[in-house]
Amino acid sequence: MTRLWMAGLHLAELFVSSLVHLLYGLYIFSTAVAGDLSQALNESLFKSNVNVGVKEEEPKGSTSAADLPPIVLVHGIFGFGKGRLGGLSYFAGAEKKDGRVFVPDLGSLTSIYDRARELFYYLKGGQVDYGEEHSKACGHSRFGRIYEQGHYPVWDEDHPIHFVGHSAGAQVVRVLQQMLADKAFSGHENTSENWVLSVTSLSGAFNGTTRTYLDGMQPEDGRSLKPISLLQLCRLGVIVYDWLGVPWLKNYYNFGFDHFNMSWKKRGVRGFVDCLLGNSGPFASGDWILPDLTIQGSMRLNSHLQTFPNTYYFSYATKRTKKIMGVTVPSSIPGIHPLLFLRVLQMSQWRLPQDTKPPYKGYRDEDWWDNDGALNTISMTHPRLPVEHPSQLVVKDSDCQPMQPGIWYYKIVEGDHILFIVNRERAGVQFDLIYDSIFERCRKHAFRKTPPTLPNQAEH
Repeated sequence: MTRLWMAGLHLAELFVSSLVHLLYGLYIFSTAVAGDLSQALNESLFKSNVNVGVKEEEPKGSTSAADLPPIVLVHGIFGFGKGRLGGLSYFAGAEKKDGRVFVPDLGSLTSIYDRARELFYYLKGGQVDYGEEHSKACGHSRFGRIYEQGHYPVWDEDHPIHFVGHSAGAQVVRVLQQMLADKAFSGHENTSENWVLSVTSLSGAFNGTTRTYLDGMQPEDGRSLKPISLLQLCRLGVIVYDWLGVPWLKNYYNFGFDHFNMSWKKRGVRGFVDCLLGNSGPFASGDWILPDLTIQGSMRLNSHLQTFPNTYYFSYATKRTKKIMGVTVPSSIPGIHPLLFLRVLQMSQWRLPQDTKPPYKGYRDEDWWDNDGALNTISMTHPRLPVEHPSQLVVKDSDCQPMQPGIWYYKIVEGDHILFIVNRERAGVQFDLIYDSIFERCRKHAFRKTPPTLPNQAEH
């Protein structure tokens, strides 16, 4: 009787915790909608008062923004690109700091692999090809969205790109670079790792996170879901959302599972039930992002990913914990977003269940206690599992001057996981300092070799 009572109490606690997080999610979503409406109203009312700046003519012989390699900002889990959420900026307007920036809209919950494929065709153009073997294994259509015109169709080794990835977006870029090196895109046999000039990571998910286990992934395998958990609620919500397939709502925000054809028009009621029972769809095949964010899943990905000798790498690892008498605790209440405070506390105390096999040899719980509410700081510095990649800690700017390719320079930043996205006011001056340094670094390494001859130079 006591065991039954304890089990019932545990289920009740899980339900309440999940409900609280769900309400937080609804709050953030409704706030975004209200912000969109407010922004649209202000623009319509005060449009006549906006001063239109006159662009100064660039000096003859100078390099214009159009001649520079573009900078691509890649969002993380539950993220979105330009045009979603009524025009809300995932990167809090940082894209306006440079005249040559792209913000692609990729699947917010799709796997790292699928998102890397989508990113390639977003830039190069054409119809997204997920690959025949992968598509069959995961039970979805081989082909996806069509880009009639790529955002950077000239992309090649002579016209490389700078990438900036937040959270899982950083790992997406690494997978894409490996695909380029492996010439993994049909019809594009000339790709190489040198198409990527630099990779900058903001709280990058390189080695997984213990939060996945708190939210519902099984720590035993890093693949399956616990029967009752926050992620189970998320799974059910996504299935219902995609099955209803309301056009205007999906245009506003899309989880990215269109290639799984889960709408009622294509699956019907029977297919809907099949997805709910876990017999089909992305959650049945494991082709979604959470398995990739477990420690085990990240190790599976990392075992095939390289750090390349001609690419510049820089990583900002965030941290919102400190040690008091040997105990890891949240570093401050005001400095942590309310949505993340509970998770910072939980992650700083998380322990692998005693009867569970460690994810790797030498694993220690305490190594993973420093965190930012979503990722562990140890995971964000540089790729280290299952093999550690070349790295160097940066305390002051001179530590990476001159910057060398093929090395992961990393800096520890005091901040939570969403400090540098969505809400610019929270980050304050630090927001501009970080992004200014990123864009300055990208422009300093504008060309891997000697700059190409520009049209206005060829005349002389």
